[in-house]
Amino acid sequence: MKQFLLKFLAVTLVVILGICIAPPESSAESSIWSPPHLAGLIEEGLANNQDIKSLESRVKSLRQEISFAGSLSDPRIGLALLNIPTDHFRFDQEPMTQKQIFIAQRIPWFGKLSLQSQQAAIKAIRQEAILKAKRLELTRKIATAYYELGFIASEKKNNEKLINMMTQLLRVSETKYASGQGLQQDVLQAQVELSKLLDEQITLVKKRRTLEDRINTLLNRESFIPVTPPESLPYPDPVLQMDELQIRALAMNPWLKVKQAEINQANVEIELARKDYWPDLDFKVAYGQREEDFNGRDLPDFVSTSVVMNIPLWKKTRQDKKLEATKLSHQATLQSYQNLANSLPHKIDALVSDIRNIRKNYRLITDALIVQAEQWARSSLSAYEVGKVEFSTMINAQIRLLRFELQSENYLFSLYKKRAELEEVLGEPVLSQNIGDNGSHWQEENTS
Repeated sequence: MKQFLLKFLAVTLVVILGICIAPPESSAESSIWSPPHLAGLIEEGLANNQDIKSLESRVKSLRQEISFAGSLSDPRIGLALLNIPTDHFRFDQEPMTQKQIFIAQRIPWFGKLSLQSQQAAIKAIRQEAILKAKRLELTRKIATAYYELGFIASEKKNNEKLINMMTQLLRVSETKYASGQGLQQDVLQAQVELSKLLDEQITLVKKRRTLEDRINTLLNRESFIPVTPPESLPYPDPVLQMDELQIRALAMNPWLKVKQAEINQANVEIELARKDYWPDLDFKVAYGQREEDFNGRDLPDFVSTSVVMNIPLWKKTRQDKKLEATKLSHQATLQSYQNLANSLPHKIDALVSDIRNIRKNYRLITDALIVQAEQWARSSLSAYEVGKVEFSTMINAQIRLLRFELQSENYLFSLYKKRAELEEVLGEPVLSQNIGDNGSHWQEENTS
């Protein structure tokens, strides 16, 4: 436990220091592991999704604002007429009459521009983290729909096998009944089972079309394009190191980075609020040109300078309140960050537990139940042919075998869906060595 806490503190320090200096992440960075066809769909979805494009434009906009926020305001130039007598409105009547041109520049108190630049940079970093989170969310949605489509395709193939098998059994039962060796109830049962399978086939076609529509929507396609479902996906067999995954989530989760950026932004706002107690300075330089007086004497021109500053006279209702508000905002962002940081390990724990349980179910059904069901199906078919078991027993055995095979496919696709959810929380891919991904964090399980 002590080692885990030390790792957590180290990761937190890295995140706090790195969030302000890390370079922008490439939009092409891989977000979750995916087979080639799914990778193409994800790339298309990320390229065409309008929300993602909007966020990318927002990030670019905030990056451009960084230099603007840290720069001085534009200098002001002005023209003035001073001390003009109202009796004749002549420029040569009074010696103080002048035509003036001036330039003024506001200089914020020392450190304000730097803080404003930091504030704009943190806003851009926060928006980049939101962009990555939304990219991960869209990627996970596409992957989930893709794997669900794969299961529906497997279910449809399984249904077709059952239909073919039931059609053959119906013919056998009809032949036996016609020759007086079979029962009419066997024929009727086969007809009922076949009708149920045909009805299920219609439902599966509808489900497949619905999933393809969902994928087309996520990819922002203008018209419907059929989606090829996954086939023959390898079985991922990872060793899930809980402490390691929890630490990685605390370091890489994009929503946690959003919260960290909000904390940094609140810190800067507190410093800016403290700077507001100090005045901004307005510097002004003016040049006043005078005409010759009525005696023809050449009057020298004037040069004037001034500095104007604001006085925090109402600081109890302005600066004090603003500083108090920024401190409360900082406290709120800290609480929000802590809440998310506390919940992430539990999310990791739940996902890892789900993956482990699904893996156990998959092994049980593939290593035991399917083997036993195959033996039962073969023996019941042989026994039915010689009249030792009833027709219903033989049919149930055949159907049970195919249902177990379908359930194993369901567990396999569920593993991949849970894996995508885990990678969304982690904020980076989790690769498997048994799929040929070198340098991955997934390892072959040690069964010793």
